[in-house]
Amino acid sequence: MQDIRLVIALIAFWAFSQSSFAADKHNDGSSEKEFDPMEMIMHHIADSHEWHIISYKSKGVEKHINLPLPVILINDGLHIFMSSAFHHGEEVVKKGDTYYKLYHGKIYITDSEGSIEYDDEHKVTNEKPFDLSITRNVASMWLSVIIIIGMFLAAAKRYRGPPSAPRGIQSFLEPIILFVRDDIAYAQIDKHKADRYVPFLLTLFFFIWINNLIGLIPFFPGGSNLTGNISLTMVLALITFFVTNFSGTKSYWGHIFWMPGVPAPIRILLSVIELIGLFTKPFALMIRLLANITAGHIIILSLLSLVFIMKSAGIALVSVPMTLMMFMLELLVAVLQAYIFTLLSALFIGMAVHSEEH
Repeated sequence: MQDIRLVIALIAFWAFSQSSFAADKHNDGSSEKEFDPMEMIMHHIADSHEWHIISYKSKGVEKHINLPLPVILINDGLHIFMSSAFHHGEEVVKKGDTYYKLYHGKIYITDSEGSIEYDDEHKVTNEKPFDLSITRNVASMWLSVIIIIGMFLAAAKRYRGPPSAPRGIQSFLEPIILFVRDDIAYAQIDKHKADRYVPFLLTLFFFIWINNLIGLIPFFPGGSNLTGNISLTMVLALITFFVTNFSGTKSYWGHIFWMPGVPAPIRILLSVIELIGLFTKPFALMIRLLANITAGHIIILSLLSLVFIMKSAGIALVSVPMTLMMFMLELLVAVLQAYIFTLLSALFIGMAVHSEEH
């Protein structure tokens, strides 16, 4: 099912890129701008220095309400200002003796005119400052952390008093916590060692799940593609990588570099394969979460875009129900991807801490 969703997303992405190119050729010299599905999809799945709230038309003019976010740049000093200073990339911001321009979601160092230079391959050659800005994805991540901490603090209060039947947020969280502990941690890691890793696995599960759900909310403060960002999935996979390998027992490392009971020439070959396997495991974790979440966003947006591409209300009778069906499927995928990432992390840790007796 996941492979089918990825294939559909890739086909939709290619088809809309072709339709976008065709529309650009058709509208050369035309004052009316055609709907560009490729631009809309890329804008949604990419990060941004501002958080879009709502768009509306006033007297025939389209207006946008955005929440500006802090821009933090390091270049000949520390420069901090709000992203609204860029005016959606139309203005150049001067800080000290340096000019900055927001171009296609990235900040470049330019001259006073905001000139962007390209090389022969049409890649931007302007220098970029060291960017520590609070982007939409970062703000969304903080929002998810606040939600998770709020939920668990509210549930923890119920355990401070005399024992009673779970209720409220406690009744919602307790079965999930027990599921992660019993069916993921205890099932994959030696039980006398598993409790040490339960907090980490719970954090992984709820962090990924909550951020997946936030990304499915079609209005502010949702709509971010945090778990479809390779930077985040890479960091999560690296954390699992370090936890796994720093927890590895003597038996674990012995089976990687000098497995017992195997002829020496074969040991050398298998050691190379096992060493490569150390890095392919977190790589698979990273790509799986990234691809599935991003594919879901692309499919939903592609189905909605059909209404504007065909310019027909009739197509909405097919497009909208299919979009709702995909949205309901994505609610399942949101928890499924959190479960798979947590399960595989527990599996890798369990393999590393298992003490085999010969």
